[in-house]
Amino acid sequence: MNPNLMMMLANLEAEEAMFIQNLIKDYSEDQQKTFVMMYQNKRRDSTLILVTTVIGFFGFAGIQRFLTDQIGMGILYFFTGGLCFIGTIVDLVNYKSLAFEYNQKAAYETLQLMKTWNP
Repeated sequence: MNPNLMMMLANLEAEEAMFIQNLIKDYSEDQQKTFVMMYQNKRRDSTLILVTTVIGFFGFAGIQRFLTDQIGMGILYFFTGGLCFIGTIVDLVNYKSLAFEYNQKAAYETLQLMKTWNP
């Protein structure tokens, strides 16, 4: 994979970078560029998840769940104060895995979208 493409994706964790490289290694350079351009708009940075989880302690709990498309959990966190702060504390510890799981789904969705455009 072209190293310049990985530079387009800012703040990649090592695990996510390896995942992306393995996912698109068999694609042409043009297809890889298309993937990176589409994926960078969908992915969530783990720092954003961390910041929104911390906000849950001081106001609106569950923002991180809304950002990761877990709407039901976001509503539950909102009405229960982050499950009495226990869920928010767990999310503080696991913020990187929340972001990585969401980004994996976003990468697979991006590949599916590319396949529908270029069958």
